[in-house]
Amino acid sequence: MRVAIDGYEANVPQRLGSSQVAFELLKTFEKKDFKNEYTILLPSSPMDDLPKMRVGWKYRILRPKKLWTQIALPFALYTARPKPNLIFSPTHYIPRFSPVKRIVTIFDLSFLHFPEMFEKRDLWQLTNWTKYSLQNADHIITISNFSKQDIVSRYGVDKNKITVAYPGYDSEKFKVQNTKFEVGKVKKKYKTGDNYIIYIGTIQPRKNLVRLIEAFARITKDITNLNLVITGKTKGEGREGWMYEDTLKVPKQLGIEDRIKFLGFVPQEDLPYLLTGARAFILPSLWEGFGIPVLEAMASGVPVLVSDVSSLPEVVGNAGLTFDPYSVDQIEQALRIVSTDQKLRQKYSKLGLERAKQFSWDKMAKILLGIFEEIGSTPQV
Repeated sequence: MRVAIDGYEANVPQRLGSSQVAFELLKTFEKKDFKNEYTILLPSSPMDDLPKMRVGWKYRILRPKKLWTQIALPFALYTARPKPNLIFSPTHYIPRFSPVKRIVTIFDLSFLHFPEMFEKRDLWQLTNWTKYSLQNADHIITISNFSKQDIVSRYGVDKNKITVAYPGYDSEKFKVQNTKFEVGKVKKKYKTGDNYIIYIGTIQPRKNLVRLIEAFARITKDITNLNLVITGKTKGEGREGWMYEDTLKVPKQLGIEDRIKFLGFVPQEDLPYLLTGARAFILPSLWEGFGIPVLEAMASGVPVLVSDVSSLPEVVGNAGLTFDPYSVDQIEQALRIVSTDQKLRQKYSKLGLERAKQFSWDKMAKILLGIFEEIGSTPQV
């Protein structure tokens, strides 16, 4: 079978969320599948860390980059000789026109639930292009049962047309780090202090960081040796966050700017040590399709605190402490408990290590390969 993959999202230097999923799937397909023939469609030359070309694995550079799904992808598919059996888009968007079967990945519908938290241009694109993809794709991949139910509810899509495939994590990088020297070096590099709670993700309103900082401010008088570390992109850092200005202002307004450490984007080589050195990981999001950093934290033996909404309870199971993300009181209580109760931290550390073992990129890729076989083996109508 011949498989085309939209590699646009994977071919970026700083990968989070959808771009991380796209990149890891490409690596796994190339490593595990020598049966099918793959053509990865890119807007520019493949980055050095993408799989090298081999028999059955090649790259094709397309133009124009700005009209990727409207012109570049359709033109490539119509002119391909021989044609692929299908195209897989590990993003919300399929090619507008296609002579072959289309499989799309829809991560979540947060833009429908929190439209005010998206910039107008992004909201228009997400709303219209996601709707088109859902209505015209031959099959849909999503990353949690919660997101599947949301898609069915919002768009009336047949549930049998949607397959859930959980993302994974890099088990070689994210594990319990026993090298105190490396952890100490990373702490010194980023000036985190010895004790801190860490957030990993983009800086945007949906991540609920303002309430997190307000809750953290309440415990700073009682717990004086603890910092809050926030990693995440802002403008000028590539695939940045958005509407982040209020988040950056809050620490100074509350008089705790010396206790909040905004690190920006942290390279993958530093992140495992930064996680291992944390007292706990927190994700206070109002909405998540999945939350890969939660897996990475659990795999690192770090206790996790997450919102009790959307897919997050599905991801952590009983291996994390949950709270109402709209309640500053509950966030404060969770922070206070995990900061002071060593036995609780040990409990969730052990549970998290076991929970993380249930997820892997190999498992996700295996599910997708089954869908490729099912969809690609039927003729195009």
